[in-house]
Order: sequence, then C-alpha cells, then structure tokens
Amino acid sequence: MNCLISKWLIVMTTVLGMTSVANSADPEKFRVYFGTYSGELSKGIYVSTFDAATGKLSAPELAAEVKNASFLAIHPSRKYLYAVSEIADFEGKKQGGVSAFEIDSATGRLKLLNQQSSGGGGPCHLVTDAQGTNVLVANYGGGSVSVLPILADGRLSPASSTIQHQGSSVDKQRQEGPHAHSINLDPANKFAFAADLGLDKVLVYRFDGSKGLLTANDPPAGVVAPGSGPRHFAFHPSGKYAFVNNEMTSTITSFAYDPAKGSLKEIHTLSTIPEPTPGNSTAETVVHPSGKFVYVSNRGHNSLAIYQCDPATGRLTALGHQSTGGKTPRNFNIDPTGSYVLAANQDTNNVTVLKIDAATGKLSPTGAAIEVGIPVCVKFVPLP
Repeated sequence: MNCLISKWLIVMTTVLGMTSVANSADPEKFRVYFGTYSGELSKGIYVSTFDAATGKLSAPELAAEVKNASFLAIHPSRKYLYAVSEIADFEGKKQGGVSAFEIDSATGRLKLLNQQSSGGGGPCHLVTDAQGTNVLVANYGGGSVSVLPILADGRLSPASSTIQHQGSSVDKQRQEGPHAHSINLDPANKFAFAADLGLDKVLVYRFDGSKGLLTANDPPAGVVAPGSGPRHFAFHPSGKYAFVNNEMTSTITSFAYDPAKGSLKEIHTLSTIPEPTPGNSTAETVVHPSGKFVYVSNRGHNSLAIYQCDPATGRLTALGHQSTGGKTPRNFNIDPTGSYVLAANQDTNNVTVLKIDAATGKLSPTGAAIEVGIPVCVKFVPLP
C-alpha cells in the first residue's frame, strides 16, 4: 500500500506541476543580492536570504567588494553573477567596468573571476542572454551599448560588439547627447532593446548570440514623446507587449511588440504620479510574473505606481500607489513566487518588503526591512 501511495504522489506531483524535493531544497527560500553605490555604508555587493513563506529577510552580508556595483545580472546556470562598475575611469581610460563573479553555492559569497571594459563611460545596466553566452551592457555616460562574450568558466572576454549612439533631444541639459540607460532582450533572444534617455528612443538591434553581435534593426527604434527620457524597459510574459518608464516626465509607455520584425508601436502613455511632484523621476519597471500587473518606482514621490494590464490589448489601468517606506526607491524586484516586492531605497539605506495581493495587484507594507548602504539593485537566486 505504501508503495502504491508513493507512486500516486509522484504522478500527481508531475500532473499538477508541483516542485519536487529533488528540484529544490525549499522553493520559497532565495538568496537576494543587492547592488550598491560605494560609500561609508557600502563596499560593494551584499547578500541576504529571503523567505517567501514569512516575507522576512536575513541581515545582509558583504558578498564581494567592488566599486559602484549599481546593477547586477545572474547567469542562467545560477553559477555566476555579473556587475557593472558605474565609473568613468577604468584602467586609465574613459570607460567603466564589468565584473564576473562565481557564486559559492554553500555561502552565497562571490569570487571575482575577472573584469573587462564596458566599452563606454558610466555603465548602469546589464543582462545575460538566454543561453548564458553573452553579457549585454548599457553605458549611460558614454551613450553606447556593448556585448561581452562569456567563457565556459564564467569569465568575460573583451567586447565583441560596441555601438555608439548618436544624436540628442529637446532638453539641452539632460539630452545634449545619447545616454543609454538600459538594455534588454526579447523572449526569443533575437532582438535587443536599448532605452536611451538622451534620444527619447528605445533603440532596437538584431542580436546574434553565437557571434556576440548587435546590428541596427529596421525599424530602428520605438519612440516616446520629446523630453520623456526613457529609462528602464520590461516585457510582458506573453511577449506581445513591452513597457518603458520615462524618467524625466514621470510616465510609463506601453508598446505592442511584433516579434517577427522586432518593432515597437506605442499603445498609450500614462502618468506614474497622482499629482505633480517637484523633483520626481521614475527608475524601474517590473511586470508581475502573472502578467496581470505592472509596477514603476517613483523617486521623489517615494512610491511604487501600480497598474493593471489588459492581456488582450496591453493597455494599462492605474490602480494607485504605495509608499516604499523609504526615500528614493531606485530598483525593486518581485520574488519568484510573485508574493512580495523588495524595494531598494537609495537615500535611506534600507530595503523594505511589501506584500502583493494576488487578486488586485495592490501592495501593503509588511514591516519587514533591512539596512543596506545605498542600495540600487535587487536580484533573486533560488537556494540550492
């Protein structure tokens, strides 16, 4: 009888798509890595443990010392972590750096493997491709994007492709030239999207992962209103839509996406703040894993804007705002279970935990928080 029960449980686990013990020691526990700007309270990348069953974070520990590790990316194998060094001088040249780290599966600590030039000054965002063969990086200060091939042992090779953006837009102080603020890939790993604050465009590139090559697409870009300053970009899980927050006008633009052409067509643009807020700017865009909700961080209003997404049209409906429990929420992220938001408040040196209502998308404070010096990026890795 016991044998029959065991076999039945195995079958039901497979049918229902439940996670088996063999696949994960605890599917609700995760390591969380925090990228930071360097200062008196921060020396680099920090790591904590998050329990999605309780919504609690452990006290952070220094995982690796590196200067201005303002954005992080996790390799698909979860063996490696990559970080920008948002600096203007690397190895004596006007460029920033990208560091490759090996993740210690037992402790979460990071071992530096090597560093390479980012191909431009002030790198601020990076991703790995779906195959884990390349890192793509956006250089804000230099206004360029680069591809750095990943070697078999996780180390980085020098850039195999760098594209220098050209042009300007209407704000002569902030948009005097190109400022590549993020780079992302579509679900098929065929097109790359670089939101450039200085150009008011989301530039589109064809991406050849086998060669580590970017080439201009036709059409070449999705366009937002002059003076908007597009910053961070995210795809809907369906792959039909994409969203970009516009830093300078505190807005979010929805796009319809054509995966065959790599083209973006604006659906509409909405405000991210309920009333005019002097000095406010947006930072991060995150889509809930269910695809039902989209969130944007407001620096100044110190909140997350909440939207419901219509899966048939990609149109957003504003649902309200939630304070992040700190000042200047930069990056934030949703845990892999879709239950909580972790918000990095840059100017109050804390990371707070907000509970997500799965039915409404609304957020509520849990009271859980940890102190992290100048936190600006949040990335999850399942515990082994």
